[in-house]
Amino acid sequence: MTLLAPIDLRSDTVTQPDERMRLAMSRAEVGDDVLGHDPTMRALEERVAGLLGVEAALWVPSGSMGNLIALMTHLTRGDRFLAPRAAHVLGNELGTPAWLAGGMPEALDWDAGPGRISPSAVRAAAEGGSCPYYALRTTLLCLENTHNAAGGTVTAPEDFRQVVAAARAAGLRVHLDGARLWNAAVALGVAPAELVGDVDTVQVCLSKGLGAPVGSVVAGTAEFVAEARRVRKMLGGGVRQGGVLAAAGLVGLDRLDDLAQDHSNATALATGLAELGWDVPPPETNIVLAAVPDLPGTLAHLTGLGVLAGPMSGKVRFITHRDVSAQDIAEALRRIASAA
Repeated sequence: MTLLAPIDLRSDTVTQPDERMRLAMSRAEVGDDVLGHDPTMRALEERVAGLLGVEAALWVPSGSMGNLIALMTHLTRGDRFLAPRAAHVLGNELGTPAWLAGGMPEALDWDAGPGRISPSAVRAAAEGGSCPYYALRTTLLCLENTHNAAGGTVTAPEDFRQVVAAARAAGLRVHLDGARLWNAAVALGVAPAELVGDVDTVQVCLSKGLGAPVGSVVAGTAEFVAEARRVRKMLGGGVRQGGVLAAAGLVGLDRLDDLAQDHSNATALATGLAELGWDVPPPETNIVLAAVPDLPGTLAHLTGLGVLAGPMSGKVRFITHRDVSAQDIAEALRRIASAA
């Protein structure tokens, strides 16, 4: 029996650095980023800050650390923070918002579409009780764009601004988990800064769709970034010659427009699965969610076909990325159809 070469659609984190990226890493100008400031790291941080329209930015090893740094900066012990249901900070960061940042999470239902919340939901959730001794103090709203667990759904700039304005009116700070903000910007055809707006902090990822092997960036005011640098060191995230990693991020940022191909491949995959009878809504970006009656059985079946996927929100999740071509998508659909 001939083993089929796997088509890996488990995540956009499985990408391999290509020759150009590896070459840039090997030639990076470096320095000790803890003792001073690595020059390539500084170049990456300044470029990301410019793309996001904020004062300053800080490289971090992971998006989870970036989110945690923001929450540790914004929250004091016992503060409640709000986030859309199934947001990454609620279900995929192993409880660190409560364990390390000391926050009490509150999930808001998607009343404005998959992965999206309305200004009225924010206003209602932010209201305190009549007695301050019994009411949790709500101080922060965490948003996510795109929303992973909802299937990579996008919040448009005007809708985002209205939600942020509602949070501001309620006295809340706002953190944006933009791990796939680049995907949202490309899908909407807008600059990334238009999706950041008036938030206090934002985190963006370099190791997902952009293909870098490691790294995210957390950004905001210069004052926030100065504190974030201190918190990063507390969490063990300070690196030495980090330019080797930052160089990969700089190459990734040159390829933002390539994400459109990932979105096109996701649409082709969803369309093909729907034609085969799968329950699949059209994707907004690069994430395809399929409802199936037997999730473990379906994942095992797909693995046997050499089509690797994963579970998300009780469904099969496929994620397209730069290491999967349109031909790979066609081949995945052929394998699934031949075994139906």
